[in-house]
Amino acid sequence: MPQSENKSNKGSLQPKEDSLKNSDSEYDHLEYNYSVDATDLSCPLPLLKMKQCLNKADRGEVIFILATHPASQRDFQAYIDMTAHQMLMQKSNNQFLYWITKA
Repeated sequence: MPQSENKSNKGSLQPKEDSLKNSDSEYDHLEYNYSVDATDLSCPLPLLKMKQCLNKADRGEVIFILATHPASQRDFQAYIDMTAHQMLMQKSNNQFLYWITKA
């Protein structure tokens, strides 16, 4: 069962029931175990929040991250390229939506 930490803070972990998505993404149907609200956080904070969540997740669990900083695309891709984790990314309405599956 997903853990939740201080739901009111940006970058905090959220259980999947508290969906952060408000887009018309083609990936809206994807399920995830954790979500991270990284909106309005400058890089590298979205990446750091994602890595903190990955450390708590079990293998095969999916983390959804909502970010607004454009450099998050570069940071996330560079990190994923160095790991065995898998990532889906969607840009929607100046938001960057990521689904990371822990390897």
